[in-house]
Amino acid sequence: MRTDIVHIGAGELTYEIRNIVNVGEKLQKLGIRTYWENIGDPVAKGEEIPRWMKEVVAEFVMQDASYGYCPTRGILSTREFLAEQVNRRGGVQIGPDDIIFFNGLGDAISKVFGFLRRTARVVVPSPSYTTHSSAEAAHAGDRPVCYRLDPANHWYPDLDDLEKRIKYNPAVAGILIINPDNPTGAVYPEEILRGMVALAKKYDLFIICDEVYQNIIYNGQKTLPLSDLIGDVPAINMRGISKEMPWPGSRCGWIEVYNGHHDPMFEKYVNSILNAKMVEVCSTTLPQKALPALITHPEYKTHLAERVSRYERCSNIAYDILKDIDGLIVNRTNGAFYMSVAFEEGVLNDKQSLPIAGKDVRAQVEELVNKPGTSLDKRFVYYLLGATGVCVVPLSSFATELQGFRVTLLERDEEKFRMIFGMIADGIKRYINS
Repeated sequence: MRTDIVHIGAGELTYEIRNIVNVGEKLQKLGIRTYWENIGDPVAKGEEIPRWMKEVVAEFVMQDASYGYCPTRGILSTREFLAEQVNRRGGVQIGPDDIIFFNGLGDAISKVFGFLRRTARVVVPSPSYTTHSSAEAAHAGDRPVCYRLDPANHWYPDLDDLEKRIKYNPAVAGILIINPDNPTGAVYPEEILRGMVALAKKYDLFIICDEVYQNIIYNGQKTLPLSDLIGDVPAINMRGISKEMPWPGSRCGWIEVYNGHHDPMFEKYVNSILNAKMVEVCSTTLPQKALPALITHPEYKTHLAERVSRYERCSNIAYDILKDIDGLIVNRTNGAFYMSVAFEEGVLNDKQSLPIAGKDVRAQVEELVNKPGTSLDKRFVYYLLGATGVCVVPLSSFATELQGFRVTLLERDEEKFRMIFGMIADGIKRYINS
C-alpha cells in the first residue's frame, strides 16, 4: 500500500495460549488424541454450572432491562454493591463512580494500556500473562519492560530487580501486579505487596493490579487485596467473574480506581479511559445485573469452596509428580489454576526429540521445530504434543527468557489428571535424555 497502515506495536500482539491450538487441531486431524491443557477455561474442561446459578441468571434473562443498554460505567446498583464490598474492608474507600465495567478484562487491559501516553511504560512481571505484556508492549511499540519473578523463591517478585527497572528507566510510570499470578500460580505475601506499593510511592508511580483470581487461593496461603494496603498511591485494580464463578462467556470485568483524585495527571488518564467507554456506549448488561445476586446467594460460598478444594488437590498431585525430575524447577501452585515449570539452564538443546508414531504427525512436528527462531521450550512443547497429545504452552511466550511450560490444573477427572501429568513427566524425562 502507498501508506503503511500497520500499528507500530502490531508485532508485539501475540497469544501463544491460543496459537498452540492451531497446531493441536492440525495434529488432531492427523489422528492425535489431544488433551487441551493450554487455556484457563473451567467450562471447556467440564465444569458444571450449578442449577441455582442458572436459575439466578434465567430470572434476569426474563427481565426486559437485561436486553438494553446500561450506563457507561455500568449498572449503578451493581457498582454500589462492589464499592461497599471494598469499603467494608476498611482500607481505601471508593464510590460507585470509581468503578467502570468492561466487556471482560481483555477489554479493560486493552483500554488501560492503550490510553497511556506512548512514551509512558508500565513494568510488568516476567513471566507475565500474555494479554498484559502484549498490550503494554503494543501501546509503546517496543518490547515489554519486565521485572523478575524468581522461580527459586516460589515465583515471588524480586523487589531489588523491580527497583532497578524503575530507578534506571525514567519512562516507567507504573507497576503491574498479578496476584494470584498467572502464569505461575504464585500467591504474594503481604510483605511483598507492601514492598511493591512502597516502590510506587517512592518513585511517584501508579499501580495496575489484576486480582481476577483473588478468591482462588489454597494450600494454607494468604494474601491481601490491593485495597487493604494501597494507602494514597493511585491505582487501578482489575476484577471479574470469568474464573471465580466461573462464567468466562459473560465477558464481564471491571476496574476499581483507587485514589483517583489524588493526582491530576492520573485523574485525567482515568477520564480518558471512561471517555473511550462512552464511545462504545456500555458493556454487557446481563452479567452485571446478575452479579450481586450470584455472589450473595446462600450456595455461592459452598460452590466456590468446592472448586478451590479441587484445585488444591490437583496442585499437590501435579507437584508430587514433577518435583523430583532432574533438570526442572518446580513450584507448588497456591492460587489460580495454572502451574509454570522451568527447565534449568542448559538442560534443553536443539538436538532433543521424542519418538512420534505417526509418519504424518512426525513430519508436521519436525517442520515446526525446524523453523528459524523456534525457542527450545517451544520445540519441547511441539514434541510433547506430537508424542502424547498433551497441549501445554511454552513458558518463553510469557515475556520471559526462562525455558519451560505452563499447564492448567482444570481437569476434573482425577484419574485422567494423574494420567496427563504422568505423560508430561515421562515425556520430560525421555526428551531430556534423548
